[in-house]
Amino acid sequence: MRKILAAAAVLAAALCPPAAHAFPDHPPRIIGGFAPGGTSDIVARLIAEAVAPAFGQRPVVENRTGANGAIAAEAVARSAPDGYTVLQCATGLLTISPQLPGAHLPLDPRQELIPIVNVAHSTQAMVVAANAPYRDVAGFVAAAREKPERLTYASAGIGSVSHLSGARLAQQAGLKLVHVPYRGAALGVLDVVAGRTDTIITNLGDVVSQVQGGQLRLLAFADGIGSPVFPQAGQVSDVVPAYAVSGWFGLCGPRGMPPELVSRWAEAVRQGMGSPAMRQRLLEQGLAPRLEGPDDFAATVAQDWKQWGEVIRAGGIRVE
Repeated sequence: MRKILAAAAVLAAALCPPAAHAFPDHPPRIIGGFAPGGTSDIVARLIAEAVAPAFGQRPVVENRTGANGAIAAEAVARSAPDGYTVLQCATGLLTISPQLPGAHLPLDPRQELIPIVNVAHSTQAMVVAANAPYRDVAGFVAAAREKPERLTYASAGIGSVSHLSGARLAQQAGLKLVHVPYRGAALGVLDVVAGRTDTIITNLGDVVSQVQGGQLRLLAFADGIGSPVFPQAGQVSDVVPAYAVSGWFGLCGPRGMPPELVSRWAEAVRQGMGSPAMRQRLLEQGLAPRLEGPDDFAATVAQDWKQWGEVIRAGGIRVE
């Protein structure tokens, strides 16, 4: 009888494999493509903090910089689709870089990554030096029309959101502005403060301290939404109708990631980032909560792909 029972136990174990470990049974990774301390990195670390209660452990944030986020994206795309490796993805990588002639990406983000959840909207602001002669957007536009190819706009680099935001303004307002690319928004902002470049349209978080400190003048918001931090500021669209540009920060995973794991991440982010404390911390970074699940996030990506593609083609923008 003992032999029969032992044989039955072995057979049962063979027919019924052990239950899968609950996800996650060890810390997941959030890989970011930009340097520590920047907006993208800050968002990744806020997400890690926010999902820790739901996951029972805090994800590890890794920074793999280079190629405007493409190195980090490739690492995630090549990882196992088991939910343990996700990407802190942003506007440029998913909607701009793949459309830029001359940009040789190591992956096709639309084919090799899937949207999981959108987290934050980056409020876009148009600023000039505090002592600049332009008091508002109308004054800047008028001066640019009087002096074609004399006024300049800074950007975080060729193909960045700030580059295409300035190009879109020139296209829609009928202006001839000179683009001055920098290696990151911070350097461009410094030259605007010094008066070496006339304006920049960038994340509010990049300029909020200089505006509050009196080194920069906020002409208007460029995203059609604005920020409660500066409730009196208008919109660029008040002068240039239909003008609106924005960015976002979310999470993406490798193609093939099971829907149940996508949902698990999206729900953990929704619960954690939806708290009043997290909303306030986003606002302090010049961001605003924009919690979108996989389907709505995919729709946002598709919409921005169309918008930025039009700007790229109209401006003949390419990476040299």
